[in-house]
Amino acid sequence: MVQKVPVLVTGGAGYIGSHAVLALKDAGWPVAVIDNLTTGFRFAVPDGVPLYEGDIEDSALLARIFAEQGIRAVMHFAGSIIVPESVENPLKYYHNNTAKSRALIEAAVRAGVPHFIFSSTAATYGVPEVSPVHEDSPKAPINPYGMSKLMTEIMLGDVARAHPLNFCALRYFNVAGADPQARTGQSTAGATHLIKVAVEAALGKREGVEVFGTDYATPDGTGVRDYIHVSDLAAAHVLALEALIEQPHRSLTMNCGYGRGFSVLEVLDAVDRVTNRTIRRTLSPRRAGDPDSLISDNARIKATLPWVPQYADLDTIVAHALQWERKLTEIRAES
Repeated sequence: MVQKVPVLVTGGAGYIGSHAVLALKDAGWPVAVIDNLTTGFRFAVPDGVPLYEGDIEDSALLARIFAEQGIRAVMHFAGSIIVPESVENPLKYYHNNTAKSRALIEAAVRAGVPHFIFSSTAATYGVPEVSPVHEDSPKAPINPYGMSKLMTEIMLGDVARAHPLNFCALRYFNVAGADPQARTGQSTAGATHLIKVAVEAALGKREGVEVFGTDYATPDGTGVRDYIHVSDLAAAHVLALEALIEQPHRSLTMNCGYGRGFSVLEVLDAVDRVTNRTIRRTLSPRRAGDPDSLISDNARIKATLPWVPQYADLDTIVAHALQWERKLTEIRAES
């Protein structure tokens, strides 16, 4: 049995971070959260979990949290994630995603925290020549978002060679859905994730959905992506942490996806099916830099961790996203 050490979750009031907090808490790990609440929400942090409102570049605050909570592992989700914004405002992304990650890693090293799990992205691959994409495929980000994450991966590799710290970088594909018990979900206003946008449209919160590009080299002409349920992703983080503790001299880099994809139109059909409504679709030109298909080769994570996805079904992902969207309407109405 792996000893369940205290874990600090950065960005734990955000979408993926809050699911990781639930996964840790449900499995009996002591957990604390740091979040500056610029895109996170207090209601996303469960009762009984200490929430430190502050920034991950505040070294004095981090030192205090590490000491007060006896932190032995960091799960790092805090960062900016909107690709078009990263192109318009690259300095924000290199500050939030790279410089602040450097400050956090330095604070962890200083406090002797031995394990670090990093929320990375398939954007590190850029536009891959081959899909499914493998971890050893060329890393060629085409936007500052992907580059800012890749720089942090490189930094972690260098730090792990110089200090007693091991890490796991998990490269996410398209994260979607919500906690099956509707305890948390994607809550950001103006989100850009397709399934979130589509369920908002189904509930009348948007006029419809814009489909960017219908001339891709895919069966129906729309982009194909690998959608992973956020709770399956959170479970992978807990298993990755166990792997780091079991083998403290080994670091890991792994794709997180199901290894199969759905097109934009297939996703919208699923939302129509689950909601029993027809979303209005507007066909628009493709966006710069969107690959035809982006699917994970997930052989490595399957071989390395005892990870068995529980929600690898598009209609289930949509149903959980819809359930959360309805609950979010109630939360907003009450506040």
